[in-house]
Amino acid sequence: MNEGLTAIYDRMVEAGDLRPDAAQRAVMPLFEPLRDWLARPAAPSGRLRGWLSRGTPAPAPGLYLWGGVGRGKSMLMDLFVAHVDAAAARRVHFHAFMQEIHAGLHAARKRGAEDALVPVADKVIAETRLLALDEMQITDITDAMIVGRLFERLLDGGVAVGTTSNRPPDDLYKDGLNRALFLPFIELLKTRMKVHEIQSETDYRQHRLAGAQVWFTPADARARAEMARIWDELTGHDPGTPLRLPLKGREVVVPYAHNGVGRGRFWDFCGQPLGPADYLAIANALRVLIIEDIPYLSATNYNEARRFVTLIDTVYEARMRLIASAAAAPDRLYTEGEGLFEFDRTVSRLHEMQSAGWAE
Repeated sequence: MNEGLTAIYDRMVEAGDLRPDAAQRAVMPLFEPLRDWLARPAAPSGRLRGWLSRGTPAPAPGLYLWGGVGRGKSMLMDLFVAHVDAAAARRVHFHAFMQEIHAGLHAARKRGAEDALVPVADKVIAETRLLALDEMQITDITDAMIVGRLFERLLDGGVAVGTTSNRPPDDLYKDGLNRALFLPFIELLKTRMKVHEIQSETDYRQHRLAGAQVWFTPADARARAEMARIWDELTGHDPGTPLRLPLKGREVVVPYAHNGVGRGRFWDFCGQPLGPADYLAIANALRVLIIEDIPYLSATNYNEARRFVTLIDTVYEARMRLIASAAAAPDRLYTEGEGLFEFDRTVSRLHEMQSAGWAE
């Protein structure tokens, strides 16, 4: 018989790979129904594996794990997925998954599908028995309008779903446009999935960064090595994948993202015509942002400097962690030209965001 997840967690604590945390340990048994589901023989393949000729089988189980940032939700999901049949499991960030769904819907409509969601959901059902989603956060109306039917079809079709989120179900898409149309999805989550709040008092992401250097200057080889080290520590050495955030018919792209941590160069975020809505989408999707190679700012790159100010304002208001490499210390980045007075506030915020207690 396979070793239980609680025993695996205890063994990792004993080996020093994890810090003992009662709230985290209490989550382990909640994964077991999904694990048991995967241990069952798969239903015969077909366009809809879940519907068999002898009636409809029991729907697949689901788990909605939510809690404050840095409580270990993503780590626990990774631990769970690492101890199931890898061929049957798909681990993916929620935004990336929804981007795939929208691309599939577009292709299905081009083929003339009467209901584009049906072939898209059926493809997921045919290929996946466990869907492990990270950082569920509904901010886009196009996501809000389809997730209810999508998740219902996946669960009915035999796909076990586990997801993490910083919000309880009732707070998803809060104050969103036409939210009344979204409410059935909230009810689906609460009735079809086990909803559990992880109540750990420790923010492990902040613990790793508390008191650590988070601003590196100059942006040289040593700074790049330190940024890479921090990335590895926060992501468990994951290389990261592009995070594509749909926004009003276009995409905002974070070049590398994993486990709520995003990484890119200054020019990725400020060298393109991005604005407050774009930076807010990034802040909603991530909790830590790593920006590399911030240059000296002046009248020669005024537009990029203005975007940087807007980005920092957004990161600050969202209480995100910022880790950066730059040509100089914050108060020496912007020393002449139009906008110098306005940059004083950015300097103050950058200094505050380097403090050990920031974002706690």
